[in-house]
Amino acid sequence: MNEELKIPNHVGIIMDGNGRWATERGMVRTMGHKTAVNTLKGLCTHMADVGVKYASLYAFSTENFKRDKSEVDYLMNLFISSFKKEFKFLLERNVRVVFSGRREPLPEKVLEAMDEIVEDTKNNTNLTLNICLNYGSHAEITDMTKKLCELYKNGEINLEDITDEYIQKNMYQDLPPLDFVIRTSGELRLSNFMMYQASYAEFYFPKVYFPDFNEEEFDKAILEFNKRNRRFGGIKNEKENN
Repeated sequence: MNEELKIPNHVGIIMDGNGRWATERGMVRTMGHKTAVNTLKGLCTHMADVGVKYASLYAFSTENFKRDKSEVDYLMNLFISSFKKEFKFLLERNVRVVFSGRREPLPEKVLEAMDEIVEDTKNNTNLTLNICLNYGSHAEITDMTKKLCELYKNGEINLEDITDEYIQKNMYQDLPPLDFVIRTSGELRLSNFMMYQASYAEFYFPKVYFPDFNEEEFDKAILEFNKRNRRFGGIKNEKENN
C-alpha cells in the first residue's frame, strides 16, 4: 500500500452478510460464519501490517440472541474454538485482544475462552483488537451511566469530573474515538454499534458480504477514506492534513 496514504488510527467493522453469503451459495447460514473467521484472520494480519492501531469488530450484538437457537449455539461454539485455536496466531503478530459487551448471558465456556485470550495477549503492543461480543451501544451507555452514578454516590467523583474524556475512559474499553466505520453487505445503518465513539467517524458501506471482504477490499476502503475531507464541527482536521 502507498506509504503516503493516511491510515485511520481506529477502524470499526460491522461484519455483516455472513448468512446471506452462504444462502446465495446454497449453503446453510452457519457456513458463512465459519468462512468469516478465515476472512477475519487475514484481515487482522493486514490491518496490523498497514499500521491500524485499533480495530473494533462487531461480532455479536445484544439483539443477536433473538436469532434461531441453533444458529446462536453454533456461534457460541465458534467463538470458543476461534479464541482457543484460530486466533492463537495473534500472539505472533503482537496483537492485543480486548472485549466490549455484557458478560451475561454468555455461556461460561465462552467467557473462559475470552478471558484466556485477553490474558495471553495483554502485553502485545502492535494492534489492539476490540471484539464487540454481546454488545450494544445503548447497553454500553446505560452501563457507563450506572457506573458513574455509583462512583458519584460513593463520593469517588464530583459532577465536575464527568467530562467527555472521562466518559470515554469509562466505556467498556478505554479506546480512542473511531476514525472510520466499515459496514459490509451494503446495509446503510449502524445497528447500535459504538454510536458514541463514532460521532465524527467517516462511514463506508461496500456491497460485498463480509466473507469476501479480504485484504484487497480493505485497501479499497482505505483509498476511499483518503478521499474524505474530515471536519470536526466544520473545522478541517489540521493534524491529519498537515
